[in-house]
Amino acid sequence: MTVTEATELQTVALPEIADPSRVAPKDARQLSKLFFDQLAVLEEGTPEHQYVRNTLIEMNMTLVRFAAARFRSRGQDAMEDIVQVGMVGLIKAIDRFELTREVEFTSFAVPYIVGEMKRFFRDTSWAVHVPRRLQEARIHLARATEELRSRLGRTPTVKELSQLMCLSEEEVNEAR
Repeated sequence: MTVTEATELQTVALPEIADPSRVAPKDARQLSKLFFDQLAVLEEGTPEHQYVRNTLIEMNMTLVRFAAARFRSRGQDAMEDIVQVGMVGLIKAIDRFELTREVEFTSFAVPYIVGEMKRFFRDTSWAVHVPRRLQEARIHLARATEELRSRLGRTPTVKELSQLMCLSEEEVNEAR
């Protein structure tokens, strides 16, 4: 018996799911177990493997939305990015999940999803909360510094920068 024949014998007919993204979370838990059983025996790269993996991803998208709700205060524009990043975490969790560990998939996946989201914020956010006026002043300061450097042929002083930017010397130092 070849490996392919053995795999075909172990393969069970999975239920056809018209729209996996509309599966209720309670049902997704039970169906996920069936699909993970199949994913373990299917050969990677086959259409069947791809179908099972994609169905698992779509069925468990509610986990991503659930985890993303924690970061709702970051704004509506950021929510799309957060959900996309969370989907990366879900895919990683699906690829690394093993039924033999006897752990619920949701317990395994949520830390992966939240971890990806936190990594996203760590990589795209300021380490310390800086007021918007100072963030903007820093941008203007960089432009003014370059302008004066090219005009003067040297690094400008705080006084020269404050005159050009119409700010006090203290505000220029704070923006630096």
